[in-house]
Amino acid sequence: MILQQINMLYFLWVIPLLAVLLVYAWQKRKSGLKLFIDAGLLDKIPVSLSYTKRFWKSTAVLLALVFMILGMTRPAWNPKPETIERKGRDVVFLLDVSKSMLAEDLVPNRLERAKLAISDCIERLEGDRIGLVAFAGTAAVKCPLTLDYGFFKMMLNDISTDSIARGGTLMGDALRKVMTDVFDDQAKEFKDIILITDGEDHDSFPVDAAKDAGEKGIRIIAIGLGDENEGKRIPVTNEAGIKTFLKYNGQEVWSRLDADTLRKMVNATPGGKYLNVATGTIDLGDVYVRLIATADKKQLESGTIKRYEEKFQIFLAAAFMILCIELLVNERKKVLKNHG
Repeated sequence: MILQQINMLYFLWVIPLLAVLLVYAWQKRKSGLKLFIDAGLLDKIPVSLSYTKRFWKSTAVLLALVFMILGMTRPAWNPKPETIERKGRDVVFLLDVSKSMLAEDLVPNRLERAKLAISDCIERLEGDRIGLVAFAGTAAVKCPLTLDYGFFKMMLNDISTDSIARGGTLMGDALRKVMTDVFDDQAKEFKDIILITDGEDHDSFPVDAAKDAGEKGIRIIAIGLGDENEGKRIPVTNEAGIKTFLKYNGQEVWSRLDADTLRKMVNATPGGKYLNVATGTIDLGDVYVRLIATADKKQLESGTIKRYEEKFQIFLAAAFMILCIELLVNERKKVLKNHG
């Protein structure tokens, strides 16, 4: 037998305390009677109360409480072996943190909207391992594949445009980073990359990198953020706290969504999907349910555990029966009437 909540046994300290209180209460009753009845007459007056029955009624209450506490420990026995299998996919969020993601064509900006979408998606995961890679001019693994969603969220919250020191946007290099440093060499067909970016790239050959991923069975789901036509300026704040806009060679930089490149990338992978959010909204949790949760999953791990049958019901039932009996017992003596 095992006790699954053994800490509940600490409540057994209540039993002797309650017993002391009951004894104290009996003594107070006797002292109260003596205040009203002469001590010499107390033994001569017929008392209808049975002290023996009162004792057993009090004992029954204490015993019922013991059984309740034992039930709270969740006792279990009869162990049976049970095989546990966990299936899922490996999903890596590849997040663009370049300066262009500060554009405010989405509120509050592209990057923060992307982080909110990822956070919402995590709430709907169903046992998949997840990882996080941030990229700009280089790429860095911020969270390796894990089932610790709390740790993933902590790393996601720390993401900013300062997460990568080198500026620019090299999507192709970021994809290669995922394939070499995050995914292992086994079962690539159960792996997804969710790429969230505005699609701008600085000659890193992202389509070629996507083709390499596709040949290994890795699927890319690309989320395109930003205005595809006019674009948006990139706000920056100087040391004085004054908001200006990013300039290059004296000209303000306008960032536009490059949807064509993203479409070519996803088409190079099996089952790839491009979702053009542009300046609208996206429910990444719904995307996960439709495209990932329903996809084939690999067995990530398995093991055999001993499953015990919980028997707390027996102890609670015993406590209930004892209390019922206690209620039925009358602590008064039977008084015999004389007729004559």
